[in-house]
Amino acid sequence: MNLFYQPEIPNGIHHLDPEESRHCAKVLRKKPGDLIQLTDGKGKRYHALLTESKPDKCSFKISSSEQEHPRSFYTHIALAPTKNPDRTEWFVEKAIEIGIDEISFILCDNSERAAIKTDRLEKLAVSAMKQSLRCTLTKINHMVLVSEFVKTAKADSKFIAYVDQSNPDHLLKQVSPKSNYIVLIGPEGDFSKKELDMAIETGYKKVSLGSNRLRTETAGLVACHILNLVNV
Repeated sequence: MNLFYQPEIPNGIHHLDPEESRHCAKVLRKKPGDLIQLTDGKGKRYHALLTESKPDKCSFKISSSEQEHPRSFYTHIALAPTKNPDRTEWFVEKAIEIGIDEISFILCDNSERAAIKTDRLEKLAVSAMKQSLRCTLTKINHMVLVSEFVKTAKADSKFIAYVDQSNPDHLLKQVSPKSNYIVLIGPEGDFSKKELDMAIETGYKKVSLGSNRLRTETAGLVACHILNLVNV
């Protein structure tokens, strides 16, 4: 099954954009009269009939819709982007396929990258949402200073993953089901002591992701996976 994306369905737009239309008409070779499924990225799935199938415009008529079952928890990962942008993109894609609600990017003392292209990441988010057949689009936030993030971001359960071999508090043992979570993931050089202290002062708990040393994007994915497993 293929899922198409049209965020403006609630506003009465009943045709795909040129990129989605090209995929529908030329790649999948959908014809007028074929049934398709769509989402607006806001949690709704639509069943529709194609009325026009052209590479630049595919129109449809909605026959029914249903609301995606809401998750009982909310996962927010704030990550320092990697020097290689491909690795950050890999994290975004795989985290969304596993299941994540929000991704933020933080600028830290030891960051290797000071800017990111959120427009490309938002396109990846749409693609990963459709691939995983989800109907709620993950929120992608612009980069901010970690000092700004820890002071303003809200959640019931807030954690900072920090490389500390003496830390016995594994994330898996610290989280409770059905909560709103934030997990901070630092750069390859980890958070500075000042950043760690600042996070703890603002309500974050220092946690471990295991005894192995993980790359930034791997650590983000491990945290995402743990939070989903706790809520199975």
